Amino acid sequence: MLYIPAVVIGAGPTGASAAIMLGQRNIQTLVLERWPEVYPLPRAVHFDDEIFRIFAAMDLEDDVNAISRPAPGMRLTDAQHRVLSDLRRERQIHGYPQANMFDQPDLERVLRKALDKYPSVEFRGGVEVFAVEQAPGGPGAVRVRYREGDTEHEVWTDAVLGCDGANSLTRGVVGAKMENFRFQQQWLVVDIATTEPLDVYDGVQQVCDSDRAATFMPISPERYRWEFRLKAGERPEDFTHDRVLELTLPWLEGVDLEKVTFLRQTCYTFRGVVADKWQRGRVFLLGDAAHQTPPFIGQGLCAGVRDVANLVWKLALVLDGKADDRILGTYEAERRPYARRVVQLAIVVGAAMTGGPAQFNSARNGVIRAVTRLTGSEDQFVAALWPTFGKGPLVHHGGRGKRTGDVFAQPVIGGQRLDALIGLNWAIIYRGADRTAAFDAETRSFFESLGLSVVRVGADDTEAQALLDFYRADAVLIRPDRIVAAAADSPDLRTWQRQLAAAGINPTTVKEFR
Repeated sequence: MLYIPAVVIGAGPTGASAAIMLGQRNIQTLVLERWPEVYPLPRAVHFDDEIFRIFAAMDLEDDVNAISRPAPGMRLTDAQHRVLSDLRRERQIHGYPQANMFDQPDLERVLRKALDKYPSVEFRGGVEVFAVEQAPGGPGAVRVRYREGDTEHEVWTDAVLGCDGANSLTRGVVGAKMENFRFQQQWLVVDIATTEPLDVYDGVQQVCDSDRAATFMPISPERYRWEFRLKAGERPEDFTHDRVLELTLPWLEGVDLEKVTFLRQTCYTFRGVVADKWQRGRVFLLGDAAHQTPPFIGQGLCAGVRDVANLVWKLALVLDGKADDRILGTYEAERRPYARRVVQLAIVVGAAMTGGPAQFNSARNGVIRAVTRLTGSEDQFVAALWPTFGKGPLVHHGGRGKRTGDVFAQPVIGGQRLDALIGLNWAIIYRGADRTAAFDAETRSFFESLGLSVVRVGADDTEAQALLDFYRADAVLIRPDRIVAAAADSPDLRTWQRQLAAAGINPTTVKEFR
């Protein structure tokens, strides 16, 4: 009987990221993927700076940088391509560009190759998972059955990460229904390649037109994408090559069309849905299996990678015997409300840019101009995308106005980026006197066994000083997913130990402070 501690179903960006993070923590993992090779067609094309930071934490900064390019932001235009507003996204918060364009097959190849670095991770492609069963009494909590050719296999595991997409088998095992936000639109997606230079905006262009809403994106120096919303009564088969060429011509002026290759055209139905349940026992939903976001704010892939960053460190603690299952319940409690918020934001943004009767285009576009010119509107939009969690077992309010529950940005401290200093585990960032030595051996051992890093912020570390001012604290406790778990006037290890123990974290393996 084959037993493996963790099984990941699906090796798209979400599943492959999960396997890499499990591999980094030396958790034996089996990845089951129905495609033998990377699926070749383009799909997702954008990730933000927080996701780049997560990829960098997987030791993939150079590889991801090589297959992506920074974009300056989003340009909103009217139907005649006259500029309504430029939403700039150039300020770096996490140490990387805020907007990055890429081709999904390229990213998947990077992630698949990275799996080879981890002896604890095994990848099996070209297989079909046909059953996932909660099966107490076996060597693991769950039994997974799959076909490889004509041969059936089974594996017992302690945890299943269902990263198996919109048509998820795992969702049925969890017993989840999709909460429908009553958003459904058909869009035509067109990808081209050309060596001819296009005289176009270098970021994402959104055509705010109720009659024919459209999005245009340069993906790489030779790759471009359009998305056109279908009108009522239009069918995918209506869009012949000549019809598609007619739609794209406004962006192809002066281009030798003989040097343009239409790579594909397909119709997608954009939906806004979130599963009402993300976990059953040791079976979890991640990525599109748990939520599907309309593309207007470029957060579909990002949301899946954030799911992984939230869950894997918790699961690794449980599988290593350093925490009990209570901590796993925080995954859905933290991620689902955020996913709902992002889906709702995407629907609102899409409606604001492309909705309403055509006769209201002029009025709507006037409102867009006015709103986007408000001071701070760009920063407010970016802040709305950040994960922010309310008080819970792993997020504690520090009192007296202190902030917790959101992602700690990545400042430079002592000439190094924060993540290079703290690695993959828990960290305390503080300023002032070091009081950690005053705590008893039991408290210190508790945090040492979590691989805690302690980083002192110097007077010259202006970025980090400003961040601590923002949290109204002189010390913050940061989780492995970079969420601020607690904030205080000084490192309060004894209180933080009690809070983490109440959440189910009870480590036993003692390591030294780094």
